[in-house]
Amino acid sequence: MIILGIDPGLATLGYGILEKDANGNSRALDYGVVLTPKEERLPTRLAILEEGLNKLLDKCTPDEVAVEELFFSKNVTTGIAVAHARGVALLTCVKRCGRLFEYTPMQIKQALTGYGKAEKRQIQLVTANLLHLKGIPRPDDAADALAVALCHSFTSRLSGLYSI
Repeated sequence: MIILGIDPGLATLGYGILEKDANGNSRALDYGVVLTPKEERLPTRLAILEEGLNKLLDKCTPDEVAVEELFFSKNVTTGIAVAHARGVALLTCVKRCGRLFEYTPMQIKQALTGYGKAEKRQIQLVTANLLHLKGIPRPDDAADALAVALCHSFTSRLSGLYSI
């Protein structure tokens, strides 16, 4: 199974692609970011994200897509822009793949470390370790996207144990 993990963002949208084998083991196939220029208007940046995601979906043809849900701390204006980008990612992926799953930051941290309030660095180290990578993936958005994909890999494995 091919899983595409997405860490949504307007300036930088992270992606991580995993292959999960029949034994539930995952390996990283690719990771990176889709960038949009800050000097462009919002509609243009959203179109750039859609184009980048479509190219990515053409390349990896995932069986399932996992997307991180938004977490607002203080800057609502930035959150709204990220919500627009997330909406484009959700729409593009559901139209192309159909099997879309969403996880909160706390669910991702819990799945990877067993602790829902783990620090970002802990998540990055665990992700690199579980995927047998030589170092923490860069940029951070790509590492986050791999963590989202890993969370889904673990979660979907457990759901299969309880099907009737």
